[in-house]
Amino acid sequence: MTTALHLAQTADLATLTGLMTRYGAEAGLTRTDDQRTAAVAPLLEGSPYGAAYLLGPARAPVGYVILTFGWSMAHGGMDGWITEIYVRPSVRRRGIATEVLFALGRTMQSAGVTALHMLVDRTATQAQGAFRTAGFAMNDNHGVMTRKL
Repeated sequence: MTTALHLAQTADLATLTGLMTRYGAEAGLTRTDDQRTAAVAPLLEGSPYGAAYLLGPARAPVGYVILTFGWSMAHGGMDGWITEIYVRPSVRRRGIATEVLFALGRTMQSAGVTALHMLVDRTATQAQGAFRTAGFAMNDNHGVMTRKL
């Protein structure tokens, strides 16, 4: 199986925000259409702070992944945060997310990214299994603290 990664462009906005709406409904997020558009549009326009990829066939994607970039002294350079990954329920448990995470890692490594991170709900054991298969490990030494601005 090979799940294609397609770098999303401005023409993909409606498709991507439609998938984001589905993800938000599953995750219990209360974002409006305007908030989703404002958050993702700069990435589709080429912002250096992140990228959005559609998964699967370009005409009928089965999901998406959004990645943002930062700088890590601990990892020696640019790092990436997978902020959202979504696969349609009808095609889950086929290894698509794991395959995408491996492909994304290769793509980011070739672009000079030194580490990929993601936040995972500690109760989401099935998702954690897929992420572990793709080479991710839970970091018990650090927690994420957030201050909303």
